[in-house]
Order: sequence, then C-alpha cells, then structure tokens
Amino acid sequence: MIVISLQSGSNGNCFYVESRGVRLLVDAGISAYQAEQRLRARDREIRGIDALLISHDHTDHTRSMGTYQRKFALPVHVTEKTLSAVRRRTRQGTLSDIRHFFSGDSISLAHLTVETLPTPHDGVDGVGFVIDDGERRLGILTDLGHVFDGLSDLLQTLDAVVIESNYDPKMLEQGWYPERLKQRIRGPGGHLSNQESAELLSGLGAGRLQWACLAHLSEKNNEPALAVRAHRKLLGDHLMIYVASRHQASDCMEV
Repeated sequence: MIVISLQSGSNGNCFYVESRGVRLLVDAGISAYQAEQRLRARDREIRGIDALLISHDHTDHTRSMGTYQRKFALPVHVTEKTLSAVRRRTRQGTLSDIRHFFSGDSISLAHLTVETLPTPHDGVDGVGFVIDDGERRLGILTDLGHVFDGLSDLLQTLDAVVIESNYDPKMLEQGWYPERLKQRIRGPGGHLSNQESAELLSGLGAGRLQWACLAHLSEKNNEPALAVRAHRKLLGDHLMIYVASRHQASDCMEV
C-alpha cells in the first residue's frame, strides 16, 4: 500500500492511497490543479481514481469536492448529513456521482475495505477511515476531537497511521488566538495536541505499527520539529515518523 500526503493543515487536506491498482483520495481541500500536479510529480494521475472519500464538512477538507467530481469524474463517498452541511457552506455545483454511506459503515472497493468510524470533532457527522487491503491496515485519522473510547484499541490493529498532531500546548496557550478559539481547539470537539498523539502511539508498545505520519499541524500553534520532538520523547527511535506538510506533497510512504 502506498500513501501520499498531498497537503495537510487548516489550509487544505488531501491524501492519496493506492493498493494493487485501486486508488483513492481522502478529502478534497486543495485545488484540482494542485492535486493533479502534485500527483503527477509522483508519477500518478488523478483521472480514473476509484473513489473520493470525504471525512467531514469543514472547508479545508471539502473545498474542491465538486470540482474533483466533475473535472476528473471521481465518485464521491460521503454521508448525507455531511453533504448537506457542505452545500450550506460552499457552492459545489452539480454533483452527478454521489455514493452515500452511514457513519460506522464499511465501504467495499474491489479488494479494499474502507472502515468508517465516527469522530467527536465539531464537524457534521465526521468520520475517520481505516483502509484494509487484506494484508495491511492504514488509518487516516485527523480532526478527531479528543481521545475517545476505542481509539487506542483501533490503533493496535494498524500497520500505519496518518494521525493529527495539531498543536503544541505551550504555543497555543501563549499565542494570540482569542480564548474562545483556544478552548475550541483543545476542547472535546477540537484537535489532538502533540502530547496527546504521542501518548496514544506510545501506549501501543511493540505492536504492528510500522510508521506514523503526523498531520494537520497548526500554522500558528505548532512546528514540525516540536511535533517530532514530542513523539520522540515518548516513543524513542523505534517508530518511523513522517510529518505531512501544509504546503507540498510528501514522498511515497509505503506499508
């Protein structure tokens, strides 16, 4: 299984996953041009991708959903509640290939099974995704809200994970954000901090996890070096750690 972060952060999120000829995009928060060019730079084409999966309604995950669907003929897999919320937020135009699922459902795509799990983030009907190709299991888990029951058990089953590591608590506390926004970020519907992500991963012990990609880093309240340092402090050097950029595509990450 191959994973490419095309971008991750409040300025836009999009991930590419490939397994034995089946190709997926998770979220559509960057422009169609950026997605196409960044995939092409990794010797991949966006046209003919088998599915676009939408995690929740926030604009940084859905901004270009309609354009992807029309320009590249991508089937869009999204819950009805999320789609309704997206249409209230942004103009998406005519969508001709929408495939609804319910939060908690599993989606079958050739040999892949995509498990969806409800998340307590403050979006509408948000989900995380676990992509299982029969040999490897990948989690794409951003915008989680807080460390909820069952999350640690789920991580135990994964071979690789894209997990949010949104903010450094000290930077958030000392930063210029208004107190209401700070409370939203660190509250039950917000985001995981570097420390929360690190504690989750350190609790797995010597399990099956091969690597973690830290994602959705805040521009104002985090830095890649701080996120990595927080994880290394608890994990040591036994786990490969990547960081998803807010501005460019990653290399191919394999599992």
